[in-house]
Amino acid sequence: MKLMALPNKILNCGQIQLDLSQPQIMGILNVTPDSFSDGGQHNGKDQAVKHALQMIADGATVIDVGGESTRPGATAVSVEEEIRRVVPVVKALAEHDVVISIDTSQPEVIWAAVKAGAHIWNDVRALTKPKALETAAELDIPIIIMHMRGEPTTMNNLDQYDDVVEDVITELQARIDDALDAGVRSENIMIDPGFGFAKNAQQNFKLLQQFHQLNRMGYPILSALSRKRFIGEALDGVDAKNRAVGSVAAHMFSIQQGASMVRAHDVKAMSDAIKVWKAMQLA
Repeated sequence: MKLMALPNKILNCGQIQLDLSQPQIMGILNVTPDSFSDGGQHNGKDQAVKHALQMIADGATVIDVGGESTRPGATAVSVEEEIRRVVPVVKALAEHDVVISIDTSQPEVIWAAVKAGAHIWNDVRALTKPKALETAAELDIPIIIMHMRGEPTTMNNLDQYDDVVEDVITELQARIDDALDAGVRSENIMIDPGFGFAKNAQQNFKLLQQFHQLNRMGYPILSALSRKRFIGEALDGVDAKNRAVGSVAAHMFSIQQGASMVRAHDVKAMSDAIKVWKAMQLA
């Protein structure tokens, strides 16, 4: 294990610097036909850009553009198709004052997106694709390394842990060590514990309850809980679109424990909750 890094308070994203001493909101923009919550709603460029601009107006400082669904059982898409979906949206958003994150595991996709104006690589597969580590080092941009076991098609069968919190930390650290060895700078690394990926409902809630333990790793933390299935289970099985309040509550609990950024579908509700939380801090 490498020596623990000091948490970055500023994330350098090209011409924009994100202040991670205050919770930031990453708005979710799925340009896919099959994402679990909003598949098909924003998979045309015009609809996608319109929705992104609304999220920016509502308080998002980062827009996370994804061209491949990673829900359980999702169908894989080709690199060419992922680029076709993502790059036109990135080019349009690059004209606005917002940080653009790309939710992809493919080095070819992140290269094309960065050339079009993207700033952050959000990789649910934690740089495990061929040449991903080398690409991350060469691009020298912020990287979000997420915990997952297996692939979306297999992850639900890989939720056996001795201690979910300690195992997630250990497995995340192994991926960070590989990234550092490949030349990725520690100040470019954020971590994501991967709620809903290779974890059952009880494990997700345990991870949320003990979220503060992730601070031991010394990296800024992304909390990505929005509309997850385990939130729905706690709400008596409501569908994804009716999980906004539960998602905001869970995200606020993670912010209280040190999350630097939250990844949200319901940006206005999330922004309002953070404003109230900030007012309470000043009381």
